[in-house]
Amino acid sequence: MVQQVPSRNLPSLAVIPWAMEMKALSTQEPGALGKNLTGAILGSGGWVLSRGANEEGQLTLLFEFERRHCLEIYGILVSAGLELSAQAHRLFTDLCQCTMHRAETCATEIASVDLEIQTLPADLAEGRHQHADD
Repeated sequence: MVQQVPSRNLPSLAVIPWAMEMKALSTQEPGALGKNLTGAILGSGGWVLSRGANEEGQLTLLFEFERRHCLEIYGILVSAGLELSAQAHRLFTDLCQCTMHRAETCATEIASVDLEIQTLPADLAEGRHQHADD
């Protein structure tokens, strides 16, 4: 799936309080992964603002959700088989902890995620797992 998303004048991530840039790895085919993540995010009350993939197997998703759904969204990413970077895990942990402690005042605030997923060919991914088992 190669999809070009028209350039939009989206607000800078710096002006949205919980705007997070994240990276992840996946062994899934980019087209199927993009569709599955989009459906799960929409099903959890989120909004997918853009989605695209390139010839090198990189998938990008820009999505938003109300902070009260942060645990659900985090769970979606993990259960989809994404191998989130350490920084992505820290960001989601901070968001969820902060939201939990201030739920009555921030539950409806919007969090934004600019997610870059590098997909790996199945044979390369299998090789990574075989070396990890050695």
